[in-house]
Amino acid sequence: QAQLVESGGGLVQFGGSLRLSCAASGSIFSRNTMGWFRQAAGKEREFVAAISWNGGTTRYADSVKGRFTISRDNAKSTMYLQMNSLKPEDTAVYYCAAASRYLNTLVQRVGEYDYWGQGTQVTVSS
Repeated sequence: QAQLVESGGGLVQFGGSLRLSCAASGSIFSRNTMGWFRQAAGKEREFVAAISWNGGTTRYADSVKGRFTISRDNAKSTMYLQMNSLKPEDTAVYYCAAASRYLNTLVQRVGEYDYWGQGTQVTVSS
């Protein structure tokens, strides 16, 4: 059974940093586009970042560009999201996801991802 598990969330002050991790089991990781999404209270889930199967290409939402960095270590079946210069508007539950139909296409739509983690809460205080 394929599984994604996020970790690394927490409470951080404005301007601080956090690194999220997404550990994958099963066969859903090494040959798939992977992505990070977030969902704030009362809002729809939104795209944050995506990375190709070998880490060669990445894509970011405009709201996080220059502050967040997505990366992956296929040997460890783990994906990361380094978040710097955090703002209160970054507060959300963060989800990692796998798009099993894609290798290098950096899809941004929720519906293109077919495996999801349970989410980890990130709270940024002002």
